[in-house]
Amino acid sequence: MFNRDYNENPFIVIWELTRACELKCLHCRAEAQYRRDPRELSFEDGKKLIDDIYEMDNPMLVFTGGDPLMRPDVFDIAEYAVKKGVRVSMTPSATPNVTKEAMEKAKEVGLSRWAFSLDGPNAAIHDHFRGTSGSFDLTMNAIKYLHELNMPIQINTVISRYNYDHLDEMAALIEELDCVLWSVFFLVPTGRGQEKDMITSVEHEKTFKWLYDLSKRVPFDIKTTAAQHYRRVVIQNKIREKQATGEGINYKDALMNGTTGQIDGLGRAPKGVNDGNGFVFISHIGDVYPSGLLPIKAGNVKETPLGEIYRESEVFQNLRNPDAYKGKCGVCEFRHVCGGSRSRAYAMTGDYMESEPYCVYIPKALRGKKKNVV
Repeated sequence: MFNRDYNENPFIVIWELTRACELKCLHCRAEAQYRRDPRELSFEDGKKLIDDIYEMDNPMLVFTGGDPLMRPDVFDIAEYAVKKGVRVSMTPSATPNVTKEAMEKAKEVGLSRWAFSLDGPNAAIHDHFRGTSGSFDLTMNAIKYLHELNMPIQINTVISRYNYDHLDEMAALIEELDCVLWSVFFLVPTGRGQEKDMITSVEHEKTFKWLYDLSKRVPFDIKTTAAQHYRRVVIQNKIREKQATGEGINYKDALMNGTTGQIDGLGRAPKGVNDGNGFVFISHIGDVYPSGLLPIKAGNVKETPLGEIYRESEVFQNLRNPDAYKGKCGVCEFRHVCGGSRSRAYAMTGDYMESEPYCVYIPKALRGKKKNVV
């Protein structure tokens, strides 16, 4: 999986099974509704889609929404995928749909991981962000039961101005909950997400440095979404640490080729996954996007096979060419492993090839003749 060519096949596929959800999250990308859309991909559509996904060198598949549990056939779809050999995880909403029976069924059909969202260290912060009282307590109870089932748990957190001052408390809670992965999302103003709810570019950088220091002392893995520049911070720190101990590190070729898995410490895809570049999103009605946060439609799986859309769409091909990025991202020495958030660039400028607007880093190429220091 780690050696795949992102021009041909994605590393991860996200399928929005439905936009129906009982929550009213302030940041909701999908602007989820209470009722299911009658145009949703059917079970038969879903099986064909899974067949196509499997043929794309069998990437990881994540069921999202809305709330996937709003579909009564969610476990039938999951079982079909798992029996085919696809590794499937799911990110349901913390609603009364998360019953013990649902969690037991997830384990029975072979879901590899269950992901829950926690956006605050207490009910006041989390429930406000999720727009529903009782969500925090329901989530905590569900996590407890998943532990009883010995099912791996991933926690997703959206960093915003609502919880930025509580990150230390959040990290302590994540460790206490004994999860395998903390997936940290950085708000992109799309859907119901608002620009005013984002943290500043300086706060992004401070959070990246904090996450890196945290990663060295906690038992769980840390992954970021819509924060590709975290990879730069990790690499910079790794290089400094190697230099401080007198160890040499050959990172220049790795930066150009995008193969920094041996030094970035992230432990997953050894190349920089970005929107449309190792990543693809399928909506509830079959529309294909570079990611759920980058709302530029490239096709529909009811009309065109997913592989054809992913490989041949002009939008996807553009996104897979970091050398064509505009502004400082296009000349940055980290462009092949970072590339900035294409979603945030689009949300803030209207151009998905523009520079990441919330990055403070100045590339070497723009520093004149100053001594190059990573």
